[in-house]
Amino acid sequence: MFVAVSIFEVANDMAEEVKQAFVSRPHLVDKANGFLEMKVLSPQENLNEIWVTTFWDDESNYQNWYKNHMKESHQGIPKGLKLVPGSTKVRFFQQVTS
Repeated sequence: MFVAVSIFEVANDMAEEVKQAFVSRPHLVDKANGFLEMKVLSPQENLNEIWVTTFWDDESNYQNWYKNHMKESHQGIPKGLKLVPGSTKVRFFQQVTS
């Protein structure tokens, strides 16, 4: 299994709007080849930080989706959203065990 984690921090008091956008998302990625699951988390110590974790059967399916569908999947981002400079990180993982 391949896991992609995107982390970012909302700078302008729009964290709740961003979270609601994930709740109401159109689920475009759900039909992607190799997509298994998405979890969106927000650490209790910083509710303006959001972690988007997607689970894939392998890295090539993730890379294919990222290259071909990333733009359309971000159409629901609330207008006016600003992120804390330098807060955006993307990390990749391989599952060792469950």
